[in-house]
Amino acid sequence: MGADVAVVTKVHPVRSHSNAAQGGINAALTERGDPWEDHAFDTVKGSDYLGDQDAIEVMCGEAGREVIAMEHMGVIFSRDDEGRLGTRAFGGQRQARTFFVADFTGQALLHVLYEQVVQADVRVYEEWFVISLIVEGGECCGAVVMEMRSGEVHVIRAKAVIMAAGGLGRVFEPSTNALICTGDGMALAYRAGAPLMDMEMVQYHPTTLKSNGALMSEGARGEGAYLINAEGERFMERYAPNMMELASRDVVSRSEQTEINEGRGVNGCVFLDCRHLGEKLINEKLLQIRDLGRDFANVDMAHEPVPIRPGMHYQMGGVKTDVDGRTSVPGLYAAGEAACVSVHGGNRLGANSLLDTLVFGRRSGERAAESAGAMQHAPIGDSAGDIERASIQAMLDRDGDGELFGRIRLEMGETMNARLAVFRDREGIQEAMSKLAELRERYGRVVVSDKGKTFNTNLIFTLELGFMLDCAEAIALGALEREESRGAHYRTDARERDDENWLKHILLSKGPEGPSVEYLPVAITQWQPQARTY
Repeated sequence: MGADVAVVTKVHPVRSHSNAAQGGINAALTERGDPWEDHAFDTVKGSDYLGDQDAIEVMCGEAGREVIAMEHMGVIFSRDDEGRLGTRAFGGQRQARTFFVADFTGQALLHVLYEQVVQADVRVYEEWFVISLIVEGGECCGAVVMEMRSGEVHVIRAKAVIMAAGGLGRVFEPSTNALICTGDGMALAYRAGAPLMDMEMVQYHPTTLKSNGALMSEGARGEGAYLINAEGERFMERYAPNMMELASRDVVSRSEQTEINEGRGVNGCVFLDCRHLGEKLINEKLLQIRDLGRDFANVDMAHEPVPIRPGMHYQMGGVKTDVDGRTSVPGLYAAGEAACVSVHGGNRLGANSLLDTLVFGRRSGERAAESAGAMQHAPIGDSAGDIERASIQAMLDRDGDGELFGRIRLEMGETMNARLAVFRDREGIQEAMSKLAELRERYGRVVVSDKGKTFNTNLIFTLELGFMLDCAEAIALGALEREESRGAHYRTDARERDDENWLKHILLSKGPEGPSVEYLPVAITQWQPQARTY
C-alpha cells in the first residue's frame, strides 16, 4: 500500500517474548478433513462462551492461510512421516491441528518475520521506550518516546499507531513471561482513552517449573505426557475423564491446584511424566524443555518426572478492539496479547495465541495503512513531549528516603499471585485492591538512584512499574465485579457460571476520578452456551 512504517521496540525485535511460544500454532486445514468451524467451536467452548463468536469465526476461517503464508516465508515446520506439515494434539481440541517447529515455534515464526522486516527496509527504533501516546482532538496522532541510549525524549508523529506490545505477565510473580512483559501497551492505550476489556481473565498454565516458573510446553502433553500426583496416580481421570491431560488449560490448572491443596502434591507441586515417550522423541520434539528441566530443576525428563505447578502465563483481556484492530480512539489500533478482540474469552486454547497475533496483526496493519493513506499528519511538534520530559526530570530529581521500584514490584507480583490466581474470592480480591492502593501511593515517592541518561534501566523499570500498577488495578477491579466462575476466573464464593447475569464483557475506562465500569454483550452467532465438560 506504500505506507511509511516504523517499529518502536524497547528490545531488539528478536528478543520479543514471542520467542517463548513453544508448542505451536493452530489451524484447521479443510483439505485434511478438518473444517474451520470445528476449530471455531472448540475455541468458543474453550472460552467458556465469553469469546465473541464473530471474531472467532474470522480467526479460525483465516488460520490456514496464515500458516501456509509463514511456511512460504521460510518457517521450517516439523513434518510427519509422509513429508506433510506435522500436527500435534493440544488442549481443548478434538482434532490434532497444532502445527509446530519442535518446541520453539514462536522463535521460528519471529525470526522469519523479522527477516521480512529487514527485507522491506522498515525503520526500526530499537531500544526506544514509549512513554505516552499523543491524542489531539480525540485522535491518536503519535507517541512520546525515549531513546534509551541517550535518554533523550522525542516525539514521533503518526497517522496511525498499532499497539502490539504483548502481555503483562510480570504483574504476577512468578510468571512464565519475560521480564519485558510489563503491560506497557495496555496501560498506554488505557491512559489514552481506550477501554480495557475482560482484564479479570488471567490464564495460569498447568505446567510451569516449580523452581522458577519457566514454561514446560503443552506440546509435551500433546505428545502423550501424563500428569501424576504424589501417589503416582493420573489424577486427571477424576476431573476430565474424556480429554484427561488435554482438557482446557483452566480445567487442568484447577485440577492440579486441587490436588496440591488436598495434600496429594509434593512440596507445592505435582509432576509431568514424560519417561514413557522415549529419549528419541523427546530429543526430536521436546529438547528445549528437556534442557529447561535439567538447567533449572536438575531433573532429566527422559528419566524422571518433572516437578510442575500452575503458573501465570497469559492475559486474555486487553485493549478492546474490533476484528480490524480498531480501538475506540480513532487512529489507535491494537493486536496480539495487548489487544482483546475477544477470541479467547474466559480461557485461551493453547496454540491460539500465535494465530491471534498473525491474523489480527495482519488485519490491523492493512486497515491502519488504508486509513493513513487518506490522512495528513496532525500539526504537532516537539513540544508535545514537554509534559513527559518534566515528569521524568521530576522523578530523577527526587532524593531522600523514598524506596526503589524493586520492592514495590515484588510486593505487587506476590500479592497478585496470592489473591488473583487459580482460585479467588471477594475477601482476597479486596485485600489485593487495598494493597495495590498502598503500592500506588508508595510509587509516587519512588527514588531513581541512577541520575544518568545513558541506558538508565533504573528509570525504565520505574516507568514500567507505573504501567504494571494500572494493569494490576484493572485485573483486580474486573475480578471483583464478575460475581461468577467462568473460564480462568474461578470465584470460590460464586462457583457456578451465571449466563443469565454475566454472559457479558466488562469494560474499564480510565477517568479523572478512577476507572468507570461498563458492560458489552457477547456476540453469539452459531453456538449457544451449554455445559462445558471435557
